[in-house]
Amino acid sequence: MAKLLAKEIRLFTHPTSWMFLAFGAMMLIPGYPMYIPFFWVTLGLFYACLGARENNDLYYTLLLPVRKRDAVRARGLYFAVMELLQIAVCIPFAILRRALGIGPNPAGMDANAALFGLVLILMGLFNLSFLPRLYKNPSAVGKPFLLVTVFVFLYIVAAELCCFTVPFFRDVLDTPDPQHLGAKLAVLALGAALFVLLTLLGTRRAERIFEKVDL
Repeated sequence: MAKLLAKEIRLFTHPTSWMFLAFGAMMLIPGYPMYIPFFWVTLGLFYACLGARENNDLYYTLLLPVRKRDAVRARGLYFAVMELLQIAVCIPFAILRRALGIGPNPAGMDANAALFGLVLILMGLFNLSFLPRLYKNPSAVGKPFLLVTVFVFLYIVAAELCCFTVPFFRDVLDTPDPQHLGAKLAVLALGAALFVLLTLLGTRRAERIFEKVDL
């Protein structure tokens, strides 16, 4: 699996994925939705899937001495690595935002520990939704991504609205760190657990679907 993951990083990655990592600096924009920088990692994954389709990456992978399910697992693991890398890039900018004295975010969730927990849930839902659709018809990449992107932005809108309408979000989660840190760390831990669970479920479902696909 390590070799397959290395192949994904070297051959599957689209150049825009590395460029989009720099968009973590968007965390410093005052009055800006903090979830948007994390949308770009999904767009980078979409471009990578498009490039893989045009370069017959899937056929190349299956010519290697690997099972179809191994190819899917490597892709699911690659998705998780890139998403976690995006989060890792954003964390220093969130810390810098506080150090620079940028005030509370009027557009919604502040850049704090709870935000990253909610983002992990978002990324897990993306993997759960996109991976099975991707492997149902590997040559059709755009339609599944468009559909899943609608889900992604519905989640973002709902999460941001909660900051204005749900007391727990407004008074506890949407506050600067280290206020209510215990509750925020609980959300972060829950998000991490759900990210792992949802990604595994999406990958396993994609494996079962792809096993039945006749290439």
